[in-house]
Amino acid sequence: MGDHRIDREAWAKLDIFNQMGNIGSEVGRAIKSRRCGKLDRMDNAIDRALDLLDATIENLAGQHSPRLKEVLRAREEFLRLFFDDRFDEDADNIERYFMQFAIAARNGAVA
Repeated sequence: MGDHRIDREAWAKLDIFNQMGNIGSEVGRAIKSRRCGKLDRMDNAIDRALDLLDATIENLAGQHSPRLKEVLRAREEFLRLFFDDRFDEDADNIERYFMQFAIAARNGAVA
């Protein structure tokens, strides 16, 4: 993983919609970079997305949240996208999944 890690304390103050929406930004960057053949940028975006996912997982585990299972599954699907040779079939679906959280955060959804 890269040198930068998210401030876990500040991250934990965000609601799940903002956390997942921000993760979605990195997911989108990783996908776009792969499509453009910019593998260094893709790797960096994957690292950042995983750091954010891990911070979210740590936060949810500490709260014993029922959302933990979903976030773990989202992490699994994100990684599978880049390592299971199904990128073209699944990239748009994963982007849409995370985009729903960004839309909910923008609309002021409450967790």
